[in-house]
Amino acid sequence: MKPNFILSGIVITGQKRGAGLGFPTANIMLSQDVPEGIYASLITVKKHTYQAATFIGSAKTFNETDIKAESYILDFSENIYGENVTVTLYKKVRENQAFSSIDELIEQIHKDIKVIRHFFATKI
Repeated sequence: MKPNFILSGIVITGQKRGAGLGFPTANIMLSQDVPEGIYASLITVKKHTYQAATFIGSAKTFNETDIKAESYILDFSENIYGENVTVTLYKKVRENQAFSSIDELIEQIHKDIKVIRHFFATKI
């Protein structure tokens, strides 16, 4: 698989909104221009690589304008604040969009994760 973008940085504390929704994310500062959207990605932390759903963009549902990079690491629950990570973006699975409710957003995140798991199951 050929990556579209490779990002790296130190995991920083965000607003913890993802954790509140049931999807804690590893946030890093974005140091390059990447088209907004949700990506199937791999994240390497502490010499281990995991599948992830990475969001690049502004949280339109919450009327935010700051562009951020947030990765929900699949099947992972460690605290990695302060760790250096590498996020490799492979496939954009959808565009960034605003949702009319939190429930609609959560439902879409579940769909995104299903698409990403399928992507990796057929590509690896």
